[in-house]
Amino acid sequence: MTKIKICGLMCPADIEAVCKVRPDFAGSILTPGFRRSVAREQYREMNRMLADAGILRVGVFVNEPLRSLTGSFAEMLDLIQLHGDEDADYIAKLRGFTGAGIIKMFRLRSPADAEAVNRSTADYVLLDSGTGTGKVFDWSLLSGITRAYFLAGGLTPENVGDAVRLLHPFAADVSSGVETDGRKDPEKIRQFAEIIRRTE
Repeated sequence: MTKIKICGLMCPADIEAVCKVRPDFAGSILTPGFRRSVAREQYREMNRMLADAGILRVGVFVNEPLRSLTGSFAEMLDLIQLHGDEDADYIAKLRGFTGAGIIKMFRLRSPADAEAVNRSTADYVLLDSGTGTGKVFDWSLLSGITRAYFLAGGLTPENVGDAVRLLHPFAADVSSGVETDGRKDPEKIRQFAEIIRRTE
């Protein structure tokens, strides 16, 4: 069954909405400078709420210095999502600091991109159109992918059923697709999860 990841969670109210739905994964952006970035002290409260609910905690980082990442978060996260230009050497060094699983994001723009995805040393790969663009990429490019993947990029309650039926991803990942006026919408979160579960 396709797993569910709700990402871009910014405050305790978002966590409360997610805990009612019980997705498999809940993610927050922990690198500063993005619209949905979460201050590290605030994330500690959010993290406790997720741990109490038994939802896997994902920290999203973009070109984060290893020292900063491992020093602050290694003990709090179940998975570390790398959403920048991190390479195999970075992943190898990160494994030396943490037992958390590693998700690496890849942009699929041409069939040639599939080769890098398939040979990645990360535990999981996430396929997207970019960094938080909220746009769907060409799903036909997935034909060259030979490993399980998180599908991201423009998913919404309106199209995630088709994505699950057609592609059978390991997980469906949503952020802006369950927002209203830039904030997480509890009803859209509920619909997104319900559609995935009903489809499969």
